[in-house]
Amino acid sequence: MTKREEREHLFKLLFCKDFHEMAEMEEQVEMYQEQRELENKEEFEPIKKKLDAIVATEGTIDMLLSEAASGWRLNRMGKAELTILRIAVYEMRYDEEVPEKVAINEAVELAKKYGNDASAGFVNGVLAKLVSK
Repeated sequence: MTKREEREHLFKLLFCKDFHEMAEMEEQVEMYQEQRELENKEEFEPIKKKLDAIVATEGTIDMLLSEAASGWRLNRMGKAELTILRIAVYEMRYDEEVPEKVAINEAVELAKKYGNDASAGFVNGVLAKLVSK
């Protein structure tokens, strides 16, 4: 599985989180893995690990996003864009294996695929403000 495919699975799982109680997340992850036939536990483990890490740091990530997205409250952002931004900020701040430029580029690509026409520009603009901080 490529890193891009891992990000897409991560995006789908993280997006799902906003629609379920935290107590249901483990079951949601298991159902997702079964439905996508991601039976290779070793292949799915990095996705699950990153999901748990993003959820654990979500408060800090959201604070950074609130500061960078001046004029936009997080609860007013589209769920797809917010999810993409959370993944990118996590990668930029906490994942030493992912260069900032790669995290931004991958976020923009996800926004093009899962967002609306303005999503890629919005995501790029918010993340650009975080690069220098």
